Amino acid sequence: MEWLKKLFAPVDMTVGRPWEDILIFTVPMLIGNIAQQLYNTVDSVVVGNYVGDNALAAVGSAGPILNLLIVLFVGISVGAGIMVSQYFGARNREDLSSTIGNSITLTAIASLCMMVFATLASRPLLILLRTPDSILDWCTSYLRILFIGIAGMAFYNILSGILRGLGDSISALVYLVVASVLNIILDLVFVIRFEMGVAGVALATVIAQAVSAFLCLMKLMRMKEYFDLRPSYLKVAKRHAMNILRLGVPSGVTQAIMSMAMLVVQSLTNSFGEQFIAANVIVMRVDGFAMLPNFSFGTAMTTYAGQNVGAGKQDRVSQGAKQGTLMAMGVSTVVTTLILLLGKNLMGIFTNTESLVELSMRMMQILAVGYIAVAVTQSLSGVMRGAGDTMTPMWISIFSTIICRVPIAYGLVYLTRSAQYPKGRSESIFISLLISWLLGALVTGIFYRRGKWKSKGLG
Repeated sequence: MEWLKKLFAPVDMTVGRPWEDILIFTVPMLIGNIAQQLYNTVDSVVVGNYVGDNALAAVGSAGPILNLLIVLFVGISVGAGIMVSQYFGARNREDLSSTIGNSITLTAIASLCMMVFATLASRPLLILLRTPDSILDWCTSYLRILFIGIAGMAFYNILSGILRGLGDSISALVYLVVASVLNIILDLVFVIRFEMGVAGVALATVIAQAVSAFLCLMKLMRMKEYFDLRPSYLKVAKRHAMNILRLGVPSGVTQAIMSMAMLVVQSLTNSFGEQFIAANVIVMRVDGFAMLPNFSFGTAMTTYAGQNVGAGKQDRVSQGAKQGTLMAMGVSTVVTTLILLLGKNLMGIFTNTESLVELSMRMMQILAVGYIAVAVTQSLSGVMRGAGDTMTPMWISIFSTIICRVPIAYGLVYLTRSAQYPKGRSESIFISLLISWLLGALVTGIFYRRGKWKSKGLG
């Protein structure tokens, strides 16, 4: 059983061949991300097939608001992951222990605040975004249940981020697969057996995420050979708490910016009616899977860079950045090709409405080449974040999403108005997204080559 123990142990990424370390770490995390994506996807499949297209639109319309309001957890997770990887690489047990303890405490505080604020803010935000009356109540119900149970989502994201910072992507995978299977079972039971509709899929997600968070915590409590998890380390230490926020807040702001841009564009999307909203939901669900290799490589690069920066191996960081980015681009090319070939079959999983499948497929074809560009952005941004530079990716995100995407989306919609399309061409929304991805990759490459990120380590 020694091999099994080794499989679930933290991985030292400061030795061995860089591409091999990155690939070994990425594969289980990619599988885990696929499992996590199943949360929302199964929700959409179940409500789309057993409740209706409007219910599908309701679940999708709630997504941007959910993403916007959980940015604080994203920040804590990223900040904790960077610090954990660097302290683990430096073999600094004391600071590693305090970082993990402070992350848990900050998550508990943030969860309580978010549970109160977000539950109250959900409906006003949906009204502000001109959510159609036909789906407003469903959207509100879905969001409120998710926010009341937000602690499970929050702790899973933070604790799995800590495990990944230690180089352990296997444990998080196993726990997430368990939770995903539970989520699927509960979705079917609550929606089909008890006819709970949209509220049922939200409740299933909350329960499944709480289970995955509990399993991650149990794993961390057993890793006493690497750090200590005593009550004294749960007390907020100013230095570590501030470092977590300093490193994490820019990533949280990045997520917030992307979510705000999605919200602004969502208002434009809603103006095209329920049919286009439902098509947008389907595209974004397939898009979620297409993005998984990019996000997985990006997170792997963060851990890889963090451990090697902590160990003082800067040349190894640059070597791994090149190899990891090339692998990410190759995998993204394969995934994109499969989506284009099998797209209609994938769209058909969500709905039996032929016109909706055709519309969704047309939008996905517009985005296709952009996924390879995002592979570059995620990989190189991951390196910069792992080295301690979380500000540069944030500014790049502001440029590509706020300065570029939003004006382009509204501008194209306005310019394509005609007698046939009085509200403009709906394709404009996806063309603007493609342009922002391409510009983001270009700017990220430029700033990576400038190399200012190399001087941002914790020291």
